[in-house]
Amino acid sequence: MSNPLAAPFSPVAAGTRPTGFDRVAWCYDVLAGLVFGPAQRRAQQAALVGLPAGAPHVLILGGGTGWVLLEVLRCRPQATVLYLEASPKMLARARTRLARVCPAATTQVEFRHGTQAALTPTEQFDSVVTFFVLDCLALPELAGALAQLRKAQRPGATWLLADFRPARRGWRRALLTLMYTFFRLTTGLRATELPALRPALASLGLQAVDHGTFFGGAIEAVVFSENPTKPSL
Repeated sequence: MSNPLAAPFSPVAAGTRPTGFDRVAWCYDVLAGLVFGPAQRRAQQAALVGLPAGAPHVLILGGGTGWVLLEVLRCRPQATVLYLEASPKMLARARTRLARVCPAATTQVEFRHGTQAALTPTEQFDSVVTFFVLDCLALPELAGALAQLRKAQRPGATWLLADFRPARRGWRRALLTLMYTFFRLTTGLRATELPALRPALASLGLQAVDHGTFFGGAIEAVVFSENPTKPSL
Protein backbone atom coordinates (compact mmCIF):
# COMPACT_ATOMS: atom_id res chain seq x y z
CA MET A 1 0.00 0.00 0.00
CA SER A 2 1.39 3.41 -0.91
CA ASN A 3 2.13 5.93 1.83
CA PRO A 4 -0.08 9.06 1.49
CA LEU A 5 2.74 11.19 2.89
CA ALA A 6 4.86 10.34 -0.13
CA ALA A 7 2.41 12.02 -2.52
CA PRO A 8 3.75 14.15 -5.42
CA PHE A 9 3.44 17.94 -5.53
CA SER A 10 -0.11 19.27 -5.37
CA PRO A 11 -1.31 22.20 -7.51
CA VAL A 12 -0.21 25.60 -6.26
CA ALA A 13 -2.62 27.99 -4.61
CA ALA A 14 -2.16 31.73 -4.51
CA GLY A 15 -1.02 33.03 -1.18
CA THR A 16 1.76 33.78 1.20
CA ARG A 17 5.13 33.57 -0.56
CA PRO A 18 5.02 34.47 -4.26
CA THR A 19 6.71 32.16 -6.73
CA GLY A 20 9.04 35.08 -7.47
CA PHE A 21 11.11 33.67 -4.61
CA ASP A 22 12.29 31.13 -7.20
CA ARG A 23 14.69 33.86 -8.29
CA VAL A 24 16.47 33.88 -4.94
CA ALA A 25 16.10 30.21 -3.98
CA TRP A 26 19.70 29.46 -4.97
CA CYS A 27 21.15 32.14 -2.66
CA TYR A 28 18.43 32.67 -0.02
CA ASP A 29 20.17 30.81 2.81
CA VAL A 30 23.51 32.45 2.05
CA LEU A 31 21.96 35.92 2.02
CA ALA A 32 20.24 35.31 5.34
CA GLY A 33 23.49 34.11 6.86
CA LEU A 34 25.44 37.09 5.58
CA VAL A 35 22.97 39.60 7.01
CA PHE A 36 21.84 37.91 10.23
CA GLY A 37 24.55 35.36 10.97
CA PRO A 38 23.16 32.49 13.07
CA ALA A 39 20.37 34.63 14.61
CA GLN A 40 17.54 33.40 12.38
CA ARG A 41 18.38 29.75 12.91
CA ARG A 42 18.76 30.23 16.65
CA ALA A 43 15.31 31.84 16.78
CA GLN A 44 13.81 28.90 14.90
CA GLN A 45 15.49 26.39 17.17
CA ALA A 46 14.20 28.28 20.19
CA ALA A 47 10.61 28.23 18.90
CA LEU A 48 10.79 24.50 18.20
CA VAL A 49 10.78 23.77 21.93
CA GLY A 50 7.02 24.17 21.52
CA LEU A 51 6.69 21.04 19.39
CA PRO A 52 4.40 18.54 21.12
CA ALA A 53 6.05 15.39 22.43
CA GLY A 54 5.81 12.02 20.73
CA ALA A 55 4.82 11.83 17.07
CA PRO A 56 3.02 15.10 16.30
CA HIS A 57 1.47 15.91 12.93
CA VAL A 58 3.18 19.18 11.97
CA LEU A 59 2.40 21.82 9.35
CA ILE A 60 5.39 23.81 8.10
CA LEU A 61 4.29 26.80 6.05
CA GLY A 62 6.86 28.48 3.82
CA GLY A 63 9.81 26.45 5.04
CA GLY A 64 12.03 27.52 2.16
CA THR A 65 14.93 25.25 1.25
CA GLY A 66 14.31 22.76 4.07
CA TRP A 67 16.62 23.52 6.96
CA VAL A 68 13.71 23.84 9.37
CA LEU A 69 12.25 20.54 8.18
CA LEU A 70 15.41 18.74 9.24
CA GLU A 71 15.30 20.52 12.60
CA VAL A 72 11.71 19.42 13.20
CA LEU A 73 12.65 15.81 12.43
CA ARG A 74 15.74 16.06 14.60
CA CYS A 75 13.63 17.26 17.55
CA ARG A 76 10.75 14.83 16.88
CA PRO A 77 12.04 11.86 14.85
CA GLN A 78 8.56 10.27 14.76
CA ALA A 79 6.75 13.40 13.52
CA THR A 80 4.78 13.45 10.28
CA VAL A 81 4.97 16.69 8.34
CA LEU A 82 3.04 18.58 5.68
CA TYR A 83 5.55 20.90 4.03
CA LEU A 84 3.75 23.74 2.23
CA GLU A 85 5.88 26.03 0.05
CA ALA A 86 4.72 28.30 -2.78
CA SER A 87 8.13 28.56 -4.48
CA PRO A 88 8.62 25.47 -6.66
CA LYS A 89 12.41 25.81 -6.63
CA MET A 90 12.57 26.11 -2.85
CA LEU A 91 10.24 23.13 -2.54
CA ALA A 92 12.47 21.08 -4.83
CA ARG A 93 15.53 22.05 -2.80
CA ALA A 94 13.81 21.01 0.42
CA ARG A 95 12.85 17.64 -1.02
CA THR A 96 16.40 17.04 -2.29
CA ARG A 97 17.86 18.11 1.03
CA LEU A 98 15.73 15.66 2.98
CA ALA A 99 16.54 12.80 0.61
CA ARG A 100 20.25 13.53 0.93
CA VAL A 101 20.51 14.16 4.67
CA CYS A 102 17.72 12.02 6.14
CA PRO A 103 16.45 9.54 3.52
CA ALA A 104 14.81 7.31 6.11
CA ALA A 105 12.32 10.11 6.90
CA THR A 106 11.09 10.72 3.36
CA THR A 107 7.90 8.72 3.94
CA GLN A 108 7.06 10.94 6.93
CA VAL A 109 6.86 14.11 4.84
CA GLU A 110 4.37 15.31 2.26
CA PHE A 111 5.73 18.08 0.05
CA ARG A 112 2.92 20.24 -1.30
CA HIS A 113 3.23 23.16 -3.69
CA GLY A 114 1.06 25.91 -2.25
CA THR A 115 0.19 27.94 0.81
CA GLN A 116 -2.43 27.94 3.52
CA ALA A 117 -5.03 28.14 0.75
CA ALA A 118 -3.99 24.62 -0.33
CA LEU A 119 -5.08 23.05 2.96
CA THR A 120 -8.12 20.80 2.78
CA PRO A 121 -11.04 21.45 5.18
CA THR A 122 -10.40 18.24 7.13
CA GLU A 123 -6.64 18.59 7.69
CA GLN A 124 -5.68 19.04 11.35
CA PHE A 125 -2.27 19.49 12.95
CA ASP A 126 -0.73 19.28 16.41
CA SER A 127 1.60 22.18 15.62
CA VAL A 128 1.73 24.95 13.02
CA VAL A 129 5.20 26.27 12.18
CA THR A 130 5.48 29.71 10.55
CA PHE A 131 9.09 30.88 10.41
CA PHE A 132 9.86 34.09 8.51
CA VAL A 133 6.89 33.66 6.19
CA LEU A 134 3.97 35.60 7.70
CA ASP A 135 5.98 38.77 7.09
CA CYS A 136 5.30 38.14 3.38
CA LEU A 137 1.57 38.71 3.86
CA ALA A 138 0.13 41.99 2.65
CA LEU A 139 -1.97 43.52 5.41
CA PRO A 140 -5.35 42.96 3.67
CA GLU A 141 -4.52 39.24 3.41
CA LEU A 142 -3.41 38.73 7.01
CA ALA A 143 -6.69 38.00 8.81
CA GLY A 144 -7.93 35.50 6.23
CA ALA A 145 -4.64 33.62 6.04
CA LEU A 146 -4.30 33.35 9.81
CA ALA A 147 -7.90 32.18 10.13
CA GLN A 148 -7.24 29.37 7.63
CA LEU A 149 -4.21 28.25 9.62
CA ARG A 150 -6.06 28.50 12.92
CA LYS A 151 -8.82 26.29 11.56
CA ALA A 152 -6.21 23.62 10.79
CA GLN A 153 -5.09 23.40 14.43
CA ARG A 154 -6.30 20.56 16.59
CA PRO A 155 -7.55 21.53 20.08
CA GLY A 156 -4.54 22.41 22.21
CA ALA A 157 -2.18 22.60 19.23
CA THR A 158 0.81 24.94 19.38
CA TRP A 159 1.64 27.69 16.90
CA LEU A 160 5.37 28.30 16.58
CA LEU A 161 6.49 31.68 15.30
CA ALA A 162 9.92 33.04 14.44
CA ASP A 163 9.93 36.38 12.66
CA PHE A 164 11.03 39.99 12.71
CA ARG A 165 9.67 42.41 15.30
CA PRO A 166 7.89 45.62 14.28
CA ALA A 167 9.87 48.83 14.75
CA ARG A 168 8.85 52.46 14.31
CA ARG A 169 12.29 54.04 14.25
CA GLY A 170 16.01 53.42 14.45
CA TRP A 171 18.17 50.79 12.77
CA ARG A 172 15.55 48.06 13.07
CA ARG A 173 13.06 50.18 11.11
CA ALA A 174 15.71 50.95 8.48
CA LEU A 175 16.51 47.23 8.19
CA LEU A 176 12.85 46.31 7.67
CA THR A 177 12.46 49.00 5.00
CA LEU A 178 15.56 47.77 3.18
CA MET A 179 14.39 44.13 3.28
CA TYR A 180 10.92 44.87 1.96
CA THR A 181 12.37 47.01 -0.82
CA PHE A 182 14.83 44.28 -1.81
CA PHE A 183 12.25 41.50 -1.93
CA ARG A 184 9.67 43.67 -3.65
CA LEU A 185 12.18 44.36 -6.45
CA THR A 186 13.57 40.83 -6.72
CA THR A 187 10.51 38.65 -6.09
CA GLY A 188 7.44 40.81 -6.68
CA LEU A 189 6.48 40.69 -3.00
CA ARG A 190 3.21 42.54 -2.46
CA ALA A 191 3.70 43.20 1.24
CA THR A 192 5.21 46.58 2.06
CA GLU A 193 5.37 46.48 5.86
CA LEU A 194 5.63 44.00 8.70
CA PRO A 195 2.23 42.99 10.09
CA ALA A 196 1.63 43.05 13.85
CA LEU A 197 1.57 39.29 14.27
CA ARG A 198 1.23 39.01 18.04
CA PRO A 199 -2.05 40.95 18.30
CA ALA A 200 -3.39 39.14 15.25
CA LEU A 201 -2.73 35.72 16.80
CA ALA A 202 -4.08 36.85 20.16
CA SER A 203 -7.34 37.78 18.43
CA LEU A 204 -7.66 34.11 17.42
CA GLY A 205 -7.57 32.95 21.03
CA LEU A 206 -3.87 32.11 21.16
CA GLN A 207 -1.63 33.14 24.04
CA ALA A 208 2.12 33.57 24.00
CA VAL A 209 3.56 30.86 26.22
CA ASP A 210 7.09 32.25 26.11
CA HIS A 211 9.39 34.11 23.81
CA GLY A 212 12.99 34.99 23.13
CA THR A 213 14.62 37.80 21.15
CA PHE A 214 17.66 37.70 18.87
CA PHE A 215 19.82 39.99 16.71
CA GLY A 216 19.59 42.95 19.04
CA GLY A 217 15.84 42.52 19.47
CA ALA A 218 15.09 42.58 15.73
CA ILE A 219 13.98 38.92 15.67
CA GLU A 220 11.74 37.02 18.05
CA ALA A 221 10.72 33.43 18.68
CA VAL A 222 7.29 32.82 20.21
CA VAL A 223 5.35 29.72 21.20
CA PHE A 224 1.58 30.24 21.13
CA SER A 225 -1.08 27.95 22.54
CA GLU A 226 -4.74 28.10 23.52
CA ASN A 227 -3.90 25.96 26.57
CA PRO A 228 -0.61 27.43 27.80
CA THR A 229 1.97 25.23 29.48
CA LYS A 230 5.27 27.01 29.63
CA PRO A 231 8.30 25.43 27.90
CA SER A 232 11.85 26.65 28.37
CA LEU A 233 12.55 28.91 25.43
